[in-house]
Amino acid sequence: MADGLRRLVGAESGRVLQEKLESWYRDYEINSCDQNLNRCCEIIELNSEIQGQLFTILNETSREGGHYAGVETIKTRLLPWLGTCFSCATSGRLFETNLSLTQDSIEKERQLRELASNQTFQLQELQEELTSTRLQLSHVQQDLAKTQLALEDTKTKSATTLLAAEDEIVQLKAALKTSCAQEKDALRKLDRLNDYEQQIQILRDEISILDAQKSVLQSRFVRSRSPSPRHSESKSPSPLPLRSCSPGRARRTNASRRACLVARFGDIYAQERLDAETLLRTYISDMEMVQRIIYIAAVESFHAAKTAYRQFKIRVRDTLSLGHSGPESLEDTVLDYIVRHEDLYDVQASVNEVIRSMNINPKISFPPEIDFIVISTLIRELCRVAFSMQTLVPPLDVAFGTDGELFSETKYHRSFDSDFTAALVAYHVWPALMENDVVIVKGEAVTKRGALLSRSRSPSPLRSGSPRR
Repeated sequence: MADGLRRLVGAESGRVLQEKLESWYRDYEINSCDQNLNRCCEIIELNSEIQGQLFTILNETSREGGHYAGVETIKTRLLPWLGTCFSCATSGRLFETNLSLTQDSIEKERQLRELASNQTFQLQELQEELTSTRLQLSHVQQDLAKTQLALEDTKTKSATTLLAAEDEIVQLKAALKTSCAQEKDALRKLDRLNDYEQQIQILRDEISILDAQKSVLQSRFVRSRSPSPRHSESKSPSPLPLRSCSPGRARRTNASRRACLVARFGDIYAQERLDAETLLRTYISDMEMVQRIIYIAAVESFHAAKTAYRQFKIRVRDTLSLGHSGPESLEDTVLDYIVRHEDLYDVQASVNEVIRSMNINPKISFPPEIDFIVISTLIRELCRVAFSMQTLVPPLDVAFGTDGELFSETKYHRSFDSDFTAALVAYHVWPALMENDVVIVKGEAVTKRGALLSRSRSPSPLRSGSPRR
């Protein structure tokens, strides 16, 4: 046993095994796969030789101790070790475990190298940013020094300017006191001038009211000789109380303009309507159709004039709102402007619009060889009156009427050829004039028994050709 142990020590197998392991570890990354496997096989063969010599020494040692010597040691140490270390399955698992540990170690080393390179790169970037920031800081410090110098210079100049400004302020205060005194004097003169203008305007309003009353009386005298709409009020209108001060000229003259327009509406019924009726009778033999055409022309004229007034008012408001200033409101200023510039109203456009509406109205017809333009004089006068009535406060409008509606004594009076026992309106001759749902001037309607039934059985033929202008 001692000789075998001496040979084992003299062979220096353990030292050779350690050197081979260290050499393989140093060259592992450089060697190829076959070279690494050959190194591993050499180490396994050398390790098996050493184990064989150790088992020989173990056998000799156990014989020297006797038949039962070393049994307990073999049971407690050798046999369990052989059962756990020399089984094939366990050896395979140990090899796989060592291989996975080796791979994990290689992967971690690679990650460490990458991390070190990334940190080095980041450190270089931080150093570059630090250098750039220091340069910017130095520029900012230079700019700050320049700004401080400029500030000191500005303070010096401001002090000089302040002294000069104080002298100018004293002079301006003196000039302001003089201007205030002159302004007060001018305001007193302006107040006296306004009082004079108001008195003149009051006198003009009184003259306008008297003229309107005269026109109303003259129109009544003319209508007394021909069928005409009767005024809803039995007594002549008394002069309205005059106001000493009004917000605008349009509102101050509202009463006189209203009286003139109401009188003009009656004149149109008495004169222009009869002229248009006589003209239409030369082309149309049906008197009912002639009266229907005139009624629809009146209603459409008010509709077109109201639409034109709304558009005109919007344009005037947009224009005056840009530079409006003064004691009057914007609405009063717009109304005054429209009243003073009613000649800017494009009445011909409204006439064309009325004729277009009449051409597509299914209730009336016309011979194809002529057009509704033959009554353009009536339509033009109605459009002008309707447009002017929209400038009143409140505005005037015509009543809405439909065939077959219940006859109203407060809104219409019957025509001379009506059936006075009929309760329904066959058709309308002239619209009623309204002010906030209150009848100002009555209209005219025709009431007949069975007229609507006969009308529905024989409808009026529509025009086949396109309208010609």
